[in-house]
Amino acid sequence: MTFSLVARCRDTGMFGVAISSSSPAVAARCSYAQAGVGAVASQNITDPALGQRGLDLLASGASSEEVIAILQRTGAHIDYRQVLVVDGAGQPAIHSGGQVLGIWSEATADNVASGGNLLENQGVPQAIVDGFNESSGLLGDRLITAMRAGLAAGGEAGPLHSAGMKLVDRVSWPVADLRCDWTENCPIEAIETAWSVYKPQLDAYVQRALDPREAPSYGVPGDE
Repeated sequence: MTFSLVARCRDTGMFGVAISSSSPAVAARCSYAQAGVGAVASQNITDPALGQRGLDLLASGASSEEVIAILQRTGAHIDYRQVLVVDGAGQPAIHSGGQVLGIWSEATADNVASGGNLLENQGVPQAIVDGFNESSGLLGDRLITAMRAGLAAGGEAGPLHSAGMKLVDRVSWPVADLRCDWTENCPIEAIETAWSVYKPQLDAYVQRALDPREAPSYGVPGDE
């Protein structure tokens, strides 16, 4: 019901997750990232606990491959889960259990891992990885480019209804957490539109949190 990627920017160290599904509010259940630590996607008959557990293991010093090995040993009903991890060194790892739904596949490269289930075809994750590697710019731009590549390659077998993109960088909260929880239109396009509005303001929102005295104006009626 889902295709996604977890990624690290090799230039900035920023981490991100992008995901889309026919299910509602997929990003609320499946996307996990922590600045300076890594990113995890937990999907396919989702156990959200695996996402946070994966981040905790990364924060304790485990590599992505070690995280997957631990979750395979200790995760409940792990044969039904699909888990994607990228660690602080940019190393990817994926678990896809024997009970993953429908046509499923996975692909990895340095700084990126992609996986999906109930796909139109097995080439979707590789198209996502290729799209990421062939893109440039801010990590958010690259995540959206990658997801659009996956959609162009066939995406999910059924209609998409939700999507999300989460970015973390230097601070303890996500610097962007954009979601489309349900639409009859393309949720990836909805996230792309939201990102085009949010991207120019991202640094200002961080500055307002760190020191509002140095923050730019809000640019809204009544702000003088």
